[in-house]
Amino acid sequence: MEWLHLDDLAKLALATFTGAAIGFERESHGQAAGLRTNILVCTGACLMMLLSLHMEEMFRTLGVTESVVRLDPGRIASYAIASMGFLGAGAIIKGKGTIKGLTTAAGLWLVTGVGLSIGADFIMPAVFTTLISLIFLYGLRRMKIVLPRTEFIVLTIRCSGTCNPIDQIKEVISEYRQITVHFINYTNEIKKMVIAYRIRISHKAPVRFEEITGKLAAIECVEEIKWEESDIP
Repeated sequence: MEWLHLDDLAKLALATFTGAAIGFERESHGQAAGLRTNILVCTGACLMMLLSLHMEEMFRTLGVTESVVRLDPGRIASYAIASMGFLGAGAIIKGKGTIKGLTTAAGLWLVTGVGLSIGADFIMPAVFTTLISLIFLYGLRRMKIVLPRTEFIVLTIRCSGTCNPIDQIKEVISEYRQITVHFINYTNEIKKMVIAYRIRISHKAPVRFEEITGKLAAIECVEEIKWEESDIP
């Protein structure tokens, strides 16, 4: 049967496998765009590339005088890459101190290219790209834990009464040389007799927050201690 292209079916199967390989890594990392998403993206991209290539066969019988159809095999592929930006943007989540989902968005863009390459019979580079991506996705995840990284945190301390223990708070924080204090905000709720300090700090080396919390809690009139991630400056 002319319409049954076994080699195309093999390409679609290979695209499904390569997409699943990358998607499995994202799934194991707890990302929403995981196994199923990457399979659909890679297989769909392969299908679109096959459609681009086979459109010439579909309209081959039309002569110049019978039709004004102009075929560009790269047009559908280019739109597939461009439209992937919308799906990738949906995978990016911006927090106060971090931006999450960039690797997942880049992975979706990558599997689109892998699927298009397989559909265009550019199989070995597509498979090689998949292998390289998996090596770095799995390998650099372990290396990332070891590499030092600056983290920004906001420490909020609420005190009751009219006491002003800021010197004691600074003394506790100064015991940890890996911590850098950037600014201290002061709030005094006069009617409620509550004083609050909002301290923005950063650290690169590991910090034992439970130990710091214990020392701060021992200060007289301290009622509440809160740690939260800060905006990236």
